[in-house]
Amino acid sequence: MSKTFVLDTNVLLQTPFALYSFGDNTIVIPEVVLEELDKFKKDNTELGANARHTGRLIDGLRAKGNLNEGVKLDNGGTLRIEMNFRNIELPESWSDENNDNRILKVCKGLKEKGENVFLVTKDIFERIKADIIGVIAQDFFAEQVPDFEEQYKGRLDVYTTEDKLNEFYSKGSLLAEDIFLFSHDFSKKERPMLVTNEFLIIHSCNNEKQTALGRFDGKRIVPLTFLQERPFGVTPRNAGQKFMQEALMVDADKSPLVIIKGPAGTAKTFYSLAVGLHKIMIEQNKLYRKILVCRPNVKLDEDIGFLPGTEQEKIAPFLRPVVDNLEVLIDNDENERYSSEKELKDKVDELFDRKIINTEAIAFIRGRSIVKQWVIIDEAQNLTPKQVKGIITRAGRGTKIILLGDPEQIDHPFLDIRTNGLCYAAEKMKGSSLCYQVTLTDEECERSDLAYESAKRM
Repeated sequence: MSKTFVLDTNVLLQTPFALYSFGDNTIVIPEVVLEELDKFKKDNTELGANARHTGRLIDGLRAKGNLNEGVKLDNGGTLRIEMNFRNIELPESWSDENNDNRILKVCKGLKEKGENVFLVTKDIFERIKADIIGVIAQDFFAEQVPDFEEQYKGRLDVYTTEDKLNEFYSKGSLLAEDIFLFSHDFSKKERPMLVTNEFLIIHSCNNEKQTALGRFDGKRIVPLTFLQERPFGVTPRNAGQKFMQEALMVDADKSPLVIIKGPAGTAKTFYSLAVGLHKIMIEQNKLYRKILVCRPNVKLDEDIGFLPGTEQEKIAPFLRPVVDNLEVLIDNDENERYSSEKELKDKVDELFDRKIINTEAIAFIRGRSIVKQWVIIDEAQNLTPKQVKGIITRAGRGTKIILLGDPEQIDHPFLDIRTNGLCYAAEKMKGSSLCYQVTLTDEECERSDLAYESAKRM
């Protein structure tokens, strides 16, 4: 039976090509959705760009036929604009002027006509209201990745015999078939499907105290190359940080992309800055010209564009976490670090004044080709898949891009743990020889005892 999919505004604002995502079924756009898209068309944001893109797609279809009656799509489906069903009754307390309710009227009216109706919306509360009136509602699944527990973590705990572990230390490699996993009840061994550049904690099945850290290079399991390094004086404190250090220390020609996920306090930003400063200020072969730090919630759109000040002054409040980490990095004497606030501030300011570290709004990256830079994208869980693709494809020769974030802390209204750009990039780049990934755990929180305890309990 043919289906009728009624699209909400938020679906098209996220993905204009959603029009072509439902096969040979019928796509219905209520006229109120056009009104809402029209309100976004002048916005200097991604939502504005998507609203304009959607408008161009629909206008192109308008030339092929009557949108009220339905226009055939190239994939065999049909698109039509629905102007009717104003007189459909909803619960008395639901306002007729509410745009969500106007969309629900269209859904209910089409269902009463006998059509097999599905409302497609990113709005959780609209899906709940649809259920109340007997309309099937669903999220938009394009560009979605698996649930967080099923997503690629970039690391794995595996087992081998004591002899093989000793061989790993002496010969510097193991074959993939030398390791195994235990089933959940430890009743049988299973061979893992390793991914290129996946990090491994290798346990001895004979001696629980004997372990080694390695990486699968696509052919063999090899030791970490930078385990003894101390970038900018920083020492890794746990396995996750050792994996993170390895991923960051690899040169851009071998690994131009690093994706690090993990909760607050696991030193994602701190370590990325430390290695970046080490590469630029300490290493003799200057591979990178400077550090560029961006955060997706720093948007110089109309909301912030009218504020007084330069670009740097506008985005400075959003980049305070970067400054906090720099204060620790440039003065590693904990007893003396805060004895002179002015001296500490001067040291941090010098990094910006000398252009060793630069900050920029995400919106300004679009269209650029970034060459020989150490690029840190903090809070990347608030990127859309489209934005993350735009950032990664900006990388010119010699540039290393580091995506950092916590998928559990998403502020973007249209994103969740399965549709954010950080997790999307992680799944799409899984297995690429050019990308290293690692997910840190709550147990690897090093900020403070309170931070660890709260991460574990909350």
